[in-house]
Amino acid sequence: ISSPSPPSPSPPFSPSPLSPSPRPSLFLSLSLTPLSLSLCLSLSLPRRWLAAYENAVSFHFSNYFVAFLSEATLTLAGGGFTLHKESTHWDMWVSRPLDVDLPRSMVSVVTSWNQPMSRWLNTYVFRSALTLGRFPAILVTYSASALLHGFSFHLGAVLLTLGFITYVEHVLRTKMATMLSACVLSKRCPAACPHRNKTGVVVRLTNVTFGLLAIFYLTYLGSFFDTDSDAEEEEGYGMSHTLQRWKQLGWSGHWVALALWVIYKLLP
Repeated sequence: ISSPSPPSPSPPFSPSPLSPSPRPSLFLSLSLTPLSLSLCLSLSLPRRWLAAYENAVSFHFSNYFVAFLSEATLTLAGGGFTLHKESTHWDMWVSRPLDVDLPRSMVSVVTSWNQPMSRWLNTYVFRSALTLGRFPAILVTYSASALLHGFSFHLGAVLLTLGFITYVEHVLRTKMATMLSACVLSKRCPAACPHRNKTGVVVRLTNVTFGLLAIFYLTYLGSFFDTDSDAEEEEGYGMSHTLQRWKQLGWSGHWVALALWVIYKLLP
């Protein structure tokens, strides 16, 4: 009596576009984490800058909640993937929190805050306005973003200030990268960049300094996003509220950006 032949090995599993993915449950749980932190970050801190940082971080985590929740719902709807040789890659990201709260630059902040919107504005607004010049194109792009966010003074003030800050940082770091032949640009250099100094002490110190400066800017710009009044938060913060908060911080964010612009102009 012949023994039965062993079963043939099954082919390796290759997920189809409609295969279940762990992403929805992951993003749903991730969305609840920043929401909880956003609601719990309401400590009464004695110092103005600590209170400003508290308001800014609380606002950041509210954004992450919306981002993770939108990623989860998109994945559940069957989107957010690309196919590569019969394998599924779930590659739809709305926000990257680490690049926002531990940034390399303010440029990385604005591109990581809402990636789909950032790509859309870059493709259809910024590139079309480049014929006007880089700085006017940046102002047009941030003005378009402010209009898309609604007619609100505080958001318009933040976005236009952010446009000036990112422009100054970009041109200053570009000039420093050329002078030092170092990888100190706002965005990470590719592996084959022509800079001679890639990982030296000066390079690391410069990048860390601009990273800390970006955290300072984020704290300053987000200082008035408090949650003391739910009605005011829903209707939008008025001009007096915005200007009063920045006045309490000595308009330091604007002064620092202006000082860096002067340094950029003085550099050869």
